[in-house]
Amino acid sequence: MDIKLTPDTEKALRGAIQKFVAEEYGESLGEVGAGTFLTFCLKEIGPAIYHQAIADAQSCMQERVSDLDNICFVDPGGYWDKKKGIQRRPDIRR
Repeated sequence: MDIKLTPDTEKALRGAIQKFVAEEYGESLGEVGAGTFLTFCLKEIGPAIYHQAIADAQSCMQERVSDLDNICFVDPGGYWDKKKGIQRRPDIRR
């Protein structure tokens, strides 16, 4: 599975890589070098990050789905329970 990025995202990431290398190592890295390093990261590191993100999303969704019983629960027979709260006139026909 290849991770595809938009051209704008690739350009921004290449720039970020160049800035990182310059600030951390005091070295200059050209467009080609930054692009090669980005390709390496996408192929070697990207899948591990992607799979972890999917696992985290699945775990979050499973937690939410398992909690549906608590979120969406309504006691059956609620109509008559509500009627109990209504005061009725006493039957005076006796």
